[in-house]
Amino acid sequence: MNTKKSPEEALAALMSLCSRSEHSQGEMLEKMRRWQLDEQAQAEIMARLIEGRYIDDERYARAFVKDKLNYSKWGPRKIEQALWAKGIDEQTRHRALDEITDAQYLEILRPLLKAKRRQTRAASEWELNGKLVRYALSRGFTYPLIRQCIDNAEEYEEADD
Repeated sequence: MNTKKSPEEALAALMSLCSRSEHSQGEMLEKMRRWQLDEQAQAEIMARLIEGRYIDDERYARAFVKDKLNYSKWGPRKIEQALWAKGIDEQTRHRALDEITDAQYLEILRPLLKAKRRQTRAASEWELNGKLVRYALSRGFTYPLIRQCIDNAEEYEEADD
């Protein structure tokens, strides 16, 4: 909805929205632009939201990284790209991503690749590995992590049995 709002209405709506879930500054600025608020009003509202701790990009980035990793099973590259699209600055993105270890990414990636391996048809092991690499790259995992999973696939599958 692109209805015009007064600064007071916008502040109340954004406070309510931010009370229910985490949001970034970029998302709130976009909402205010759609509501046709002038830049001065946007700046004042944003300052109030930050001062009241309704918005905290650091807190948002940490929650976003954990949610996308655990629920969406995304890798670090895809998560970083999504944070960039939401207007989170580079330092904040890297701090949030650095809280996740390679071991945690591998815990997510191994079962994904194991399931994909079972459902993928290929004429050779080389073709299968190529398909698995492309799949994992599309989910945002880095090549070294993917290679580590593929190279040690037998080891992990034996441990699962």
